This record gives sequence, C-alpha cells and structure tokens, in this order.
Amino acid sequence: MALRSSARIPQRRTPALRTLSLAAAAVTAASLAAAPAASANVAGHGHGHGPYTPGAPGINDPYFPLEGNGGYDVKHYGINFSYDPATKQLDSTATITSRATQNLSSFDLDLQQLDVSSVTVDGKKADFTRNGQELVITPKHKLKEGSYFVTAVKYGGVPKTIVGSPVVFGSPYGFVHTDDGAFMGDEPDASSTWFPSNDHPSDKAAFTFKVTVPEGLSVMSNGRLVSQRTRNGKSTFVWDEKTPISTYLATADVGKWIMKSGKTPGGVPMTIGVDPKLVGRDPNNPDPVKFFWDTTGEATDLWVKTYGKWPFDSTGAIADLATYNGQTIGFSLETATRPLYSDVRSTTTIAHELAHQYFGDSVSVRDWSNIWLNESFATWNHLWWNELHGGATVHDAVRTVYNTRPASWWDVEIGNPKHDTMFHDRVYNGGAMVLQFLREKVGADTFNKILRTWYAEHKNSTGTTDQFNATANRVSGQNLDAFFDKWIHSTGKPPLD
Repeated sequence: MALRSSARIPQRRTPALRTLSLAAAAVTAASLAAAPAASANVAGHGHGHGPYTPGAPGINDPYFPLEGNGGYDVKHYGINFSYDPATKQLDSTATITSRATQNLSSFDLDLQQLDVSSVTVDGKKADFTRNGQELVITPKHKLKEGSYFVTAVKYGGVPKTIVGSPVVFGSPYGFVHTDDGAFMGDEPDASSTWFPSNDHPSDKAAFTFKVTVPEGLSVMSNGRLVSQRTRNGKSTFVWDEKTPISTYLATADVGKWIMKSGKTPGGVPMTIGVDPKLVGRDPNNPDPVKFFWDTTGEATDLWVKTYGKWPFDSTGAIADLATYNGQTIGFSLETATRPLYSDVRSTTTIAHELAHQYFGDSVSVRDWSNIWLNESFATWNHLWWNELHGGATVHDAVRTVYNTRPASWWDVEIGNPKHDTMFHDRVYNGGAMVLQFLREKVGADTFNKILRTWYAEHKNSTGTTDQFNATANRVSGQNLDAFFDKWIHSTGKPPLD
C-alpha cells in the first residue's frame, strides 16, 4: 500500500496547462488482444493419484489465515459486472479459469457479504454453501489434479466497505462507494468485497473486466482498454490485463474521468484518468491531468532505466476524489499498471506507487509477513527520487529517521511486523533506512545490481525475506546474514556501525 497521505512528503509542483477533454483519450482497441479464452477441463488429464479431498479454506498466511484457498491455481478472472451509483447495486458474473493442484472433491472461493444465486463448474450446476467469507463449491464431477476447470459464479448486492480495521491506517478500504461511482482499493484483504477469488497475493492471474454503468459514467481499470460502447442508456467498457497479478492489485473504478492516452517519453504506453472534481482543487497545481501525465511518464521512464523493461504492457494513473462519509480516503494504492490515487498527491507518492510496479506488483510477497519487500523498497525509491529532484539525500533522510523516531517505534520487527502493524512506519521508512545502510555497506553499483537481480529472478512471481538475503549475499559476494539479523529480524534500536 502506498503512503497514507501526501502531508509528510515533499511535493514538487508543476505549472498548470489546459485540461484535456474525454474525447482526447480515445484508445485504439484494434491494437489490443482480446481476453484469453477459458480452458475446459479435459477428462484423463492430470495425475489423478490418491483420494479426492476438499481444498483448504485458506493458505495459512500468518496474518490472514483464511485468505486464499488450497487445491487450485487461478489462471484467469473474467469479471462481468454492472454497477449503478444511484442504487449502489452490483450485479455480476465471475468466470474463473483454474488448474487443480490436487484431486479436488470441493474447493473454496473468498467472497464477503454479497449474495450468490448460482454456481457452475465446467458448465454444470454445482452445489455451494456459505461460511463467513468462504464460498464452498462442490462440483458435479470431481476434479483431477493437473486438470483445468472453469467456475462461473453469479452474484450481486451492495458491496460493503471495510471500516474500523486497524490494518490500513484506520482508513476505509475495499469497495468504496463514491458520489459518482466506486473506488476499489483492496490491499490487503478486500478484493472479496466485490468479486469471488483466491484472495491472496501468492496466486496471480490474468484479468478481464467487462463493466456496464449508466451512460455518462466511465470505467478505469488495469491493463489496456479493449472496447467501449454505449447503447440504451448504458455504457460498457472492457479492460484486459494479460500479465498475472495478485487479486488486491485489480481495480475497476467507476466515475467521470478526463482521460488521456499516449506514451511516456521513453515509449511505454500510458493511460490516465482524472476525476474532473480535481481540476483546480489544488491552487498550486490546478491542472491535475498535466501533473499526473508528466510525473507518471517521468517516474516510469526512470524506473525502466534503473531496473529494466517495464513489468506490464502499460502505465498510468487513476486519480479520483474518493470520499467516505465526507472524508477523503487517506491512501493511494499501487494497483497494477496504473496506481490509484484518492486525491492530487505529491510527485513523491507517484514515484512510490510506480516503483511498486517492480517491487510488490511484479515481485510480490509470498505471504504478508514479508510486506517490507514491497513497502521498504518503494519507500527507498521515492527517497531516491526526492534526492534526484533536489531534496534531501537518502543518506541524510534515513539518518533523520534513525535519530528522531521514539523508542516504541523500534518495537516493530521489519521482517515480521504483525497483522495490526503491517503498514507501520518502521516497515516504510525503517525498511528504507535498512536498504540505504545496505547500499552504503556494499556500494551503490552492487546495491543496484542486487535490486535488478532480485527483480529479474522473481518477476511475475513471489519472494521472501530469506530469498532476498540470499540474493544480496550472492550478488555482493559478502555474507550479510548478520546484517539482516540485526536490522530486519530484530526489534530495538541497533547501534550504527
């Protein structure tokens, strides 16, 4: 997750230019591939050894034991939903293509609150029951290990925003109903507030969203805009993301958007959508379209130069004046390809979210106890961005952190910060401080090689702290185990070397 707000981050302003109209944002659908077709279950395929048993209701994540499910690997989500802000009603069919990783007699999907009317598996009606967030599905025919199967869930209702949780800075998150649509910011456990899923970052899949909204509204989502049409007072948008992503990185935001599409100066395809209510909201930056366009392009190209080819087929931004009970949502999020911003945020925040496309989105955590591999890495990068733009050096910035944080701040262990404090500042600025100390220990060139190697070897996959420790050892030619034990796996304030 991104920073809670831009208040503590230096913001670099850009001069205002004219606002672009929606017509300027036409996307060439002909250049986009259609959504992948689902593979049917083929009798006799797969290993099929041993008994048929239910898939586990969770993957035993230490912070979210019931998030995710056992027994299968999702390959593709096709989410076809309609949403009307006037009624807040969502009606949807989710078509989920998966591969069985064991002989399955039944399996679970994560889905909160919403009502399920029917489920089919490979086109045949399946039995289902509800148990909290677990949707337990028993297919008509058992599923062999190694076989592909397609689950279709028809469901609907009014999605419920998660409020009162201590995890996400106390901010409402998940499916947030806005004045003119919806804002979906789901980290860490809220994708199941609006679509059934294997809701854990370790199970990545491709996504296709087909979203129908009242005429006059539009949809911003991940990947590429494949098509859009308006008929009989309804508009339908199809977005496709072919690169597998974690469920919490998926979004399909409804509202009124000023859109612009093109390429970054370095040639990465880019699409942004900006809520018209943001125009003129910040007197120092009255043209948010230019601001998000210029900053996103610059930051994207910097990270490409630093870490290699952009991880996805496009970049961009979704900037929505998102409020809940009259208060602006207090966070931004690194949703895949184009981060989600709840207001006009600083250039540093944008740099942070786009660094996440490498560290967090492409290289994702094996489980949530490894969250520093996302947040510390993005924070170090935004501090470096700030240095490159005339701010404090990273060296000075992290020593300010070291010298000014209270004793209680050091009680959070970076490598295992615990459920309620997984987004604690020690994971953000504390972890960035450790990365800078590592950089000064091994040298800037070696540090950069460590990060590039980490990304190259784990892209489109997951990683753990121990694996990063091993990568740092191998690339640097040093045994850094004691360094990691001192700074990552311990509490208390260690002395500087």
